[in-house]
This record gives sequence, C-alpha cells and structure tokens, in this order.
Amino acid sequence: QECSKKQKNDDTQSASVDALSSHDGSEEKNEFDTLANAKILLSDCLACDSCMTLEEGARVFQQNQKEFFRILNLNKKCDTSKHKVLAVSICPQSLPYFAAKFSLSVNEAAKRLCGFLKSLGVHYVFDTTIAADFSILESQREFVQRYQRRNQEEHALPMFASACPGWIRYAERVLTNLVTSHICTAKSPQQIMGSLVKGYFARQQNLSPDKIFHVVVAPCYDKKLEALREDFYTALYNSPEVDCVLTSGEIVQIMEQKNVSMKDVTEVAVDSLFDDLKEGDVVRHDGKRSDGYLEHIFKHAAKELFGMDVKEITYKALKNKDFQEVTLEKDGETVLRFAAAYGFRNIQNMVLKLKKGKFLYHFVEVLACPGGCLNGKGQAQTEDGKPDRALLAQMEEVYAAIPVRLPETNLHVQKMYQDWLEGTDSKKVQDTLHTTYSAVNQSTSSLDIKW
Repeated sequence: QECSKKQKNDDTQSASVDALSSHDGSEEKNEFDTLANAKILLSDCLACDSCMTLEEGARVFQQNQKEFFRILNLNKKCDTSKHKVLAVSICPQSLPYFAAKFSLSVNEAAKRLCGFLKSLGVHYVFDTTIAADFSILESQREFVQRYQRRNQEEHALPMFASACPGWIRYAERVLTNLVTSHICTAKSPQQIMGSLVKGYFARQQNLSPDKIFHVVVAPCYDKKLEALREDFYTALYNSPEVDCVLTSGEIVQIMEQKNVSMKDVTEVAVDSLFDDLKEGDVVRHDGKRSDGYLEHIFKHAAKELFGMDVKEITYKALKNKDFQEVTLEKDGETVLRFAAAYGFRNIQNMVLKLKKGKFLYHFVEVLACPGGCLNGKGQAQTEDGKPDRALLAQMEEVYAAIPVRLPETNLHVQKMYQDWLEGTDSKKVQDTLHTTYSAVNQSTSSLDIKW
C-alpha cells in the first residue's frame, strides 16, 4: 500500500496481524520480548506494486523469531504429542556473514552456528548446498532441452534463472506471461531443501512431515515470501515445506538477546540428511556472490551442445558491474551468450529489450539484489539500513576462498536420484524438484514503477 500510494487500511491490518500473532497465549514473553516482529518494509522490499496481500502480510508477521521460540517452548512442555522435531537449514550465502562478523573461518562459523542453534533446542542443523546441487543439475538439464527446442517453441529461449524469489515475485506480479514462460521451472535451493527435509529426511526418520518444524536461515527477506507459496505446501499433511525463514540478522538478534557471543559457543558438526553422517568442510558452487547458475549451466551447455570443455569463464562488464555477459565462440561464431543481471534497474532494462524483440541472450542469471545474494538485505546492513560495505567486502573474500564442488560429483545426489526420485527423468523428479511460474492478474491501477 505504501509502495503504490494507495488508500491505507493500517488499523484493519494491525488488528488482523495482532489477532494472528496472539496464538494461544502460551508464549513465555520474558524469553524473547525484545525480539522484533517480522515485517517487510518499503526499504527492504525487492518486489513492488501491491505485491503483498493482507493475508500474506499477516503470515509474514509469523515468520519471525517469536514463532521459532514458540515451537522451542512447546517442546519443553509435557504434552509430547504436540512436540515438533526442529530442523534448521542454513544457506551458503549466510555463512560468510557470520564468519566475517565474528572474525571466524567459514568452517568455524558453520560449527559454532550449529552449536548455538542446538543449545536453544534445535535437533538438526543442515547445509542447503545439497539442495542447490539438485537445483543446478535440473536447471542445466532444462537449459539444454530448451536450447534443442528453440526452433520449435517460441518461449524456449531465453531461459531465466528461478532461484531468486524477489525476481520471481516481480515477474509474476508485474510482468506478463511473455516473461514468466521463460523462467526455469527448477525449484530454488530453499524449496528443494524443504522437499528434502519434509520428504526424504522425514521418511528416513519415520516421521510425518507435519511433525517437523523446518526453519531456513537466509540472507534476504523475500525468502519469507517464497516459503508462503501455495505450490510449496504438502496438502496431505497440512504442512508447508518451509515453516519459517529467519534472516542471518535475525539470528544475530537472538544471540544478542541471549547475551551469547559466537566465539564462546561450542563447535558442533553440521548434520547430514544421511543416517548419522556429519558434514565435512563447507563447500560452494562456482559463482562470485551466488550459487553460480550461470557458470554451471554455461560449462554444461558448452560440453553437451558443442563438445567444448570450458575451464575458466571470462565476464565482460557492460553498463555496470551488476550487468555482465559471457560468450562462447566456435569456428568464429558466437554460439552461446549468457548474462548476469543483478538489481531491478538491470532487470527492467533486460525485460524492456525482451519486449522489443532485441534480446540476444540464451540464459540470464537474474538476482534482485545489486551485488547478488551476499548483499541480501537480511544481513550486512548498517543500523540505518544501508549496506555495510566493509563487512560485505570481507564476506566476498570469505566466500571466494571456499572450495568449489561440482554438483555432478556429489555421490549422495546421484544415489538419491535413483533410490528416492526413481531416476533422473521420472515423474517424481518433476513433482519434487520443479514447479511452474505464471503471471498473476493485477488491478488496472497498477503502477509502472521505474527502479
């Protein structure tokens, strides 16, 4: 409403939110009374123009530390039938924030964060890198298929990455099906992790999905909105794949509330989805500030489509450092042209070219945040809401130093394709790892905001 300069219904909204946040009156206020309520303000917003309904606003309000503590407190009570298994999944782009902020190595940060969460009462702490493995592999496969169909299907190319919920929400709420039909159908790492925890892991532990409370620690607020999507919900068990998203900054707030320093926390190895195994050292994917969809898909496509092994990728900056392109040449001809477009100004320029029929790219890695995922508004912000550039520079150094692991080399992933997903081309793969994106009807009064 603020974004669209429309009539405000603040009183009604406040009443609705208060009613939804009151729960059953069983909150132990002294444990988290200073924690902030979850809100998405205009300064945090990555989408635009009436993007949140009243109902969504109320549900986002519940995506906060208070809800997390409500479940922790519920588990301390005697009625075991109401207890939940608490599982927390941590995004790889959040770990450099904790490492840089507390002057730790990224492996120390992961283990101390795990130790802190378990000291609160969390049962399992996972790394979402395995979910990104699945997301990248599915995106690679889809791009090659789209490229091969490019002369038969009008909307086969270009293909846009689907991992950023700010971009997805903007595309669905503001842009038309001309754009949404080009979005890769692979789920984001967050939501694939939801499928892994509420599907694969729940079955391994002989648990009903609704008995697991799944929390994701992420670098941005839009991940909260992503968790609310209706297609990321298990209707049979009345259970969302991700119950709550907390930003990295909200985790630090909990530490401050508890008067805990990361340096004083005992290191605990991060859990694995597989039996009693523990995770080893932190690994990442190719890419400077994200999960590296562009680099992985580019190298895969070069090999699969043109038989070329690309070892190193050279980025060419265009109008600014957040709009870069990568090309592949064979026999003097440019056969692949990829781009990375970060931030809404670059996204709007990209969409304008697409609508005018002047779009040259086969694939674009689209991220709503300028600077990419490390610069998510849920972390590395100063008190006045501006990017902490010194901390961000440290985070980029930490992230760049993490060893790269190719998704294809993860033996657990290959085994899960066969044992859990019934093969790489099965219906279960489509149902579990993919979704669809389409334009949402907007009112005629929608504003064409220039970012």
